Amino acid sequence: MEDSMKKAEMVNDDLRPEYRREDFGALVRGKYAARLKESSNIVVLDPEIAEAFPNTKAVNDALRGLLELARVSARLPAPSVSTPPSALHAQNALFATTTD
Repeated sequence: MEDSMKKAEMVNDDLRPEYRREDFGALVRGKYAARLKESSNIVVLDPEIAEAFPNTKAVNDALRGLLELARVSARLPAPSVSTPPSALHAQNALFATTTD
């Protein structure tokens, strides 16, 4: 009860005499919402995806790993039809040792 009285007193607190409400211009709800939305990078994960990650660091680490894998995969030459499987295995083994 006492807290609600304090809040009521704060709500009724008027501006200082040297300030007038009209000096501040019109109030506009959500005035900066569009600007914030443009500069924001908040992503909402689907619930089943969010369950796989315990925290923000885990999500960021997984995404960094995925980006690195995509970069590396883009650099690997596509195997030709005549490349024997043993050569592909050797290439993958070499790749594994150079990225660690």
